[in-house]
Amino acid sequence: MTMAETMSGPTFVTRAQVITSDTSVMRGHGTYQEDKAIVSAVAGVVEQVNKLITVRPLRARYAGEIGDVVVGRITEVGQRRWKVDVNARQDGVLLLSSVNLPGGVQRRKSESDELQMRKFFTEGDMLVAEAQAFFQDGAMSIHTRSLKYGKLRNGVLVVVPPSLVLRSRSHFHTLANGIEVIIGLNGYIWVCKRASKAPEQMEPDELYADVNEEIGQQERDTIARICNCLRGMADRQISIDYTKLAAAYEASLGHSAKELLQANVMETVLDTAMTRM
Repeated sequence: MTMAETMSGPTFVTRAQVITSDTSVMRGHGTYQEDKAIVSAVAGVVEQVNKLITVRPLRARYAGEIGDVVVGRITEVGQRRWKVDVNARQDGVLLLSSVNLPGGVQRRKSESDELQMRKFFTEGDMLVAEAQAFFQDGAMSIHTRSLKYGKLRNGVLVVVPPSLVLRSRSHFHTLANGIEVIIGLNGYIWVCKRASKAPEQMEPDELYADVNEEIGQQERDTIARICNCLRGMADRQISIDYTKLAAAYEASLGHSAKELLQANVMETVLDTAMTRM
């Protein structure tokens, strides 16, 4: 019997720890074989699918897949492309041909567009995009052609280990007081006030505006509360998706956002939230 079968919750192992001596199972990523035993090669969580055992590292750089929703920060403006920090081994690449420019998605990108690239995205800008492909050197190519992707404003970035973020049907969510949460699979999570206009209602220049809207005190408190819940979940190695975040948010309403910074308060909130699920 494997360790994964003997415990109801996640099984954590350290490096070089024996996972199982069962010869009927197969070893996967994060493991190696020593004599007849399967041993963990990294510290992480044991996962078993049928007869295959793997260990998911607790700390690892993001390794993306095509179709992933990622949140990133522009680090460099180059020739017909932007470099984007996506929390991976290499910066992602956003080509000028892969963005939704004013005047229509399908129109050809001209020389004037190349000269105005900093009007669309400049260093330090936050954006949400989708992984489109991978170059031969392993760098990720991303795109923002859909109106649900693009420049991010009115919010705060929370960084969590990518291994904790669960794949979901949707990574765009709305919580209380009109606060939106974009859970990037790369471990970058954007918590923001919902824009007063939907993207399809915006003028072309508004899509790439740099000015944040005014954020009220109640909205600020909600943003702070959500951010503190996310950081608390990450500190305690709790996997993150909308369902668990919403449960943690609801459980936190009995305390102020500031009180959630106290370790004992956050512990109580998360215990309550996980019990309700």
